[in-house]
Amino acid sequence: MKNFKRWIPALTVMVVIFLFSNTPGQKLPDYGLLDRLVKKGGHMSGYALLALSYWYALGFDPRKIGLAWLLAVGYALTDEFHQSFVPGRTPSYFDVFVFDGIGAALALLAGWFVKGRGRVSLPRFWK
Repeated sequence: MKNFKRWIPALTVMVVIFLFSNTPGQKLPDYGLLDRLVKKGGHMSGYALLALSYWYALGFDPRKIGLAWLLAVGYALTDEFHQSFVPGRTPSYFDVFVFDGIGAALALLAGWFVKGRGRVSLPRFWK
């Protein structure tokens, strides 16, 4: 049970990403001139959180940082496939390997940098 608690953040982020990608195209908001920036920034932010959540579930083990990235990109691939079934949405593998993959990589790099300096402390109930 102790190890399962470490996966709750990742599962939560996965559900949130799924719900956002399940929104039909005609119901997506239009942010005008900032539309592309907001939506692609959402991709990067969402997968940054997911990658960090995976790394947390894997115990912040530096040897598993690549696995955390692969899990995030793997989930991004399945999410794009899922979007192919949502009306008004189309899958974009460019999103996966550019926005999602880079967002995940940058977050893991930042996390590794901070963690390597001993500045990350987990809440007591998650240990």
